[in-house]
Amino acid sequence: MFTFSCPVSFSITCSSSNGNIQNHGDYRVNINVNGSSCTRRPIKHHTLLNEVDVKEGSTSLSAIQFLENGHISEEKIRQRIPRQKQLVDPYRQGLITERGVGYRQTVVVRSYEVGPDKTATLESLLNLFQETALNHVWMSGLLSNGFGATHGMMRNNLIWVVSRMHVQVDHYPIWGEVIEIDTWVGASGKNGMRRDWVIRSQASGSTYARATSTWVMMNEQTRRLSKMPDEVRDEISPWFIQKQAINEAVPDKIVKLDDKAKHVNSDLKPKRSDLDMNQHVNNVKYVRWMLETIPDKFLERHQLSSIILEYRRECGSSEVVQSLCQPDEDESFANGVQQNLLTNKVLVGGNGRLGSLDINVLTYGYTHLLQTQNEEIVRGRTRWNRKICTGL
Repeated sequence: MFTFSCPVSFSITCSSSNGNIQNHGDYRVNINVNGSSCTRRPIKHHTLLNEVDVKEGSTSLSAIQFLENGHISEEKIRQRIPRQKQLVDPYRQGLITERGVGYRQTVVVRSYEVGPDKTATLESLLNLFQETALNHVWMSGLLSNGFGATHGMMRNNLIWVVSRMHVQVDHYPIWGEVIEIDTWVGASGKNGMRRDWVIRSQASGSTYARATSTWVMMNEQTRRLSKMPDEVRDEISPWFIQKQAINEAVPDKIVKLDDKAKHVNSDLKPKRSDLDMNQHVNNVKYVRWMLETIPDKFLERHQLSSIILEYRRECGSSEVVQSLCQPDEDESFANGVQQNLLTNKVLVGGNGRLGSLDINVLTYGYTHLLQTQNEEIVRGRTRWNRKICTGL
């Protein structure tokens, strides 16, 4: 016969038959699911779990959240997901803002989040966007055991999928820098949700980057898009804010590339580490596939200033992906621009004429497409500025 024993920490109130409290404190409780006894011993540290009543000589728990199919839920004990709204999270350096509905998190840029130039990579920024979004839902008290899904979503077998994202970067944070990330949500049509972010320097208050995104719901079992149930709308609509990090009156559509694209990278295969908790390839991986198709020479001299992504469908672990990339302008012009470091001017290659145009005005672009053999996965458009060199 199977026996499951799990030590659980929580606050216990023991009462006598006349209702007078005899003892109150923190205990370690060992519970045998198929047994008939419950042992307790005091512990020193109080946990954040909900209060549970334990009856003498019985294994029954009044808090149903600790039981799943007759077993103690170790995952919920370890995660400590709040059941109610939290204003401050000391572990994640986060707090609720915007009159109780926005979220701000303080982050230190770590060594593994930067590239060779000691600045944060675009992938790192996208990962921070995702993390702060999940932490926002965490502190709201609405998070169930899904990947950012609310309680109502879990009851309807729904998950979030991103349909569009637009990121603009003015400055990239550097290694060891302290930054603040603000995020909030708003309505997007009848069945979607918009989420925005702003990254600022804590030291100067300067805005480094901003992003806006659109999210829709998918049925986890059928993998088809779904309308937003009323109970889910009732959960999230009190958190909506009517402001945007990037104003997009009428978003431009990205054209579809064909097999005549200048740069093509085929036979891209997702690895197991590329999958997220919803069992599809994480959207950050898509960006990596896109950028790897751009010539190295161009990447060495240019810095991404904006990216727009239009997601068409999810990508599974067994699919083979092709990455197509087409420059908006002639790459020979972009690679032929030479910087005069002493005068902070640019020399346009080919005509020997000194230009009076500032370096940051020169912007180049690429159109991208990720696809399988028969279907599109995501379309993308990137914009790039020349890197400013600081040494001779």
